[in-house]
Amino acid sequence: MFNAYTNGVNAYIEKLAPKNYPLEYKVLNIEPEKWTNIRTALLLKMMAKMLSSGTEADLEGTNAKNIFMPDELKAIYPQVNDSLVPMIPKGTVFEKPAIVPIKPANADSLYFNNQKLVAAKQAYKPNINNGSNNWVVGGSKTQSGSPILCNDPHLELSLPSIWYEMQLNTPTCNVYGATLPGSPFVIIGFNDSCAWGVTNAQRDVKDYYEIKFKDASKKEYWFNNQWQASKLRIEEIKVKGGVSVFDTIAYTIFGPVMFDASYNGMATNVSENRNLAIRWVAHDPSDEASTFYNLNRAKNYDDYLNAIKSFQCPGQNFIFASKTGDIALWQQAKFPARWTGQGLYIMPGQDSSFMWQGFIPQSENPHIKNPERGFIESANQRPVDSTYPYFIPGQYLIPRGRAIEHYLTTMNSITTKDMMELQNNYYNITAENIVPTLLKYVNEIELGENEKKYLDNIKRWNFMANADSKGQTVYNVWWKNLQQFIWDDDLKKSKNNVAYPTSETTMELLIKDTALIFIDDINTPQKETIIQAVTTSFKTAATMLAKYEANGGLEWSKINKGSVYHLLKTNMPGFSRPNLTVGGNDDIINAIHDSHGPSWRMIVSLTQKTEAYGVYPGGQSGNPGSKYYDSFINDWAEGEYFPLWMMNKAEATDKKVMATINFKKR
Repeated sequence: MFNAYTNGVNAYIEKLAPKNYPLEYKVLNIEPEKWTNIRTALLLKMMAKMLSSGTEADLEGTNAKNIFMPDELKAIYPQVNDSLVPMIPKGTVFEKPAIVPIKPANADSLYFNNQKLVAAKQAYKPNINNGSNNWVVGGSKTQSGSPILCNDPHLELSLPSIWYEMQLNTPTCNVYGATLPGSPFVIIGFNDSCAWGVTNAQRDVKDYYEIKFKDASKKEYWFNNQWQASKLRIEEIKVKGGVSVFDTIAYTIFGPVMFDASYNGMATNVSENRNLAIRWVAHDPSDEASTFYNLNRAKNYDDYLNAIKSFQCPGQNFIFASKTGDIALWQQAKFPARWTGQGLYIMPGQDSSFMWQGFIPQSENPHIKNPERGFIESANQRPVDSTYPYFIPGQYLIPRGRAIEHYLTTMNSITTKDMMELQNNYYNITAENIVPTLLKYVNEIELGENEKKYLDNIKRWNFMANADSKGQTVYNVWWKNLQQFIWDDDLKKSKNNVAYPTSETTMELLIKDTALIFIDDINTPQKETIIQAVTTSFKTAATMLAKYEANGGLEWSKINKGSVYHLLKTNMPGFSRPNLTVGGNDDIINAIHDSHGPSWRMIVSLTQKTEAYGVYPGGQSGNPGSKYYDSFINDWAEGEYFPLWMMNKAEATDKKVMATINFKKR
């Protein structure tokens, strides 16, 4: 399978004259390298780096332990937020776990109470908002009586486009959807029998362990009361026009040492001998390609379930619908079975007691099929509530899931048009919850006339983050300033990287306790109150808003600056589409912010004759000189869709067909 795809790519490369190289190759003065099977296999490994690396916070959490008490840590970084609407509905009864990990006897002294700082910080850490929405409604809630499946993966937007829209017709399958260049499969799509989509599971499958080496050579490390031989691997990093850089990587029983004294950012005043090895599921052998090969050919629920079982990393929420009426979701990957608290911080690496003790059986991964409520949704929130028998570390995104759940609960006789409107929805559910508290405690007596003008924008606001909304702009600037007022003084007690509490957590804390201790600025002699915090942050915001207004206006699109940049960013500005007239934000269903947002919108109604629609912010050509380079962007920005025409052989001569290519077997 891979061989045929690789041979096809290389056949094209071999016939490509230098004058016909893509523009990017000419600008960078490089030649296309031959494709290999391993490059196709590594696509999902790179996705794992982009998706699962953005959510782990072991390093930041370790530093947080040094500045916050245990009870404070639980409040600031809750594992289950009060406002959580999990993918698997609350009240679901879970099976007794097959694996019960044992917490090490010395965990409190060596792990939880260890407050040694770490200065290392991941370079180019992926955006935590690399996520997505997907949902499916069953026939009981649709006008047609058939399921409708929707998916919009949120990624860093780029030109040429991330996705390539295609139909793949072979003797064994007929499938349509979006694929990644370099993949021979449709990744998100539908066939004659069913449809599927994915969102990022946000699950932490990466842990760090502190390694004690015998000496600077790193040939031996201390493990289980003896010196163990490490494996040294020399990596050559080729530098164009310069001398190659050689880096020696030490491999331990946990995995490779990712951070050491030579790493840029590992400060000697912390510990010049600190070495952190990484245990990561993505380093394990896996076969994600089989998942998509089999999904492309799936006929029913059983086929879908068998297909996803081979998927190990990155964790994904696979949503599904079939023409037989089934709807389902499985959170699928290879997840460590952890004892409570394992993986929140850097762990001791001197013995085996802190190692993973096994993996959650696939059958016990969070899942749901044909719920009575008639719909299923995921939007990167925590998949389950606290009754799930396995510990799931990490902070999760919540607002989009809450908003989707709210809308789908109230909707009936749903059509594809309804789903288009929902994918493009700009409602700010977080603002709806926190703005009443902000308005209650802002001291209007202290505000000048110009400041009151901005406050009036909030009072009149309908909580929609449309492109022309001024209320969203005022709220966004005010809320950011208030969060900084509350947290910056405390977090800056650490000179090293510490994670900000999520916006949802801050909101919950303020609503529950307006006397929250973190409101007080520890750098001032007086004790600040919520009235002072809210008012001061608003006055600071008003100063910023006045500058925005003077420089072009308060409309949200001018601040949000939704953009689709060329892969080379500022180096090729003429081939980008910046400053689109769009609304949205990270925590809104239509999650457009800066150059991040819905990279492919797809809606599939599984009626007898499939009705499907899609759009993405780009075009089918990678050539900036082609009219198809960015031909979909305006439609995407305006919330429009195109019918997804899954052709049959009889339609090959249809007038809508613009061109054909005939291949001959050599």
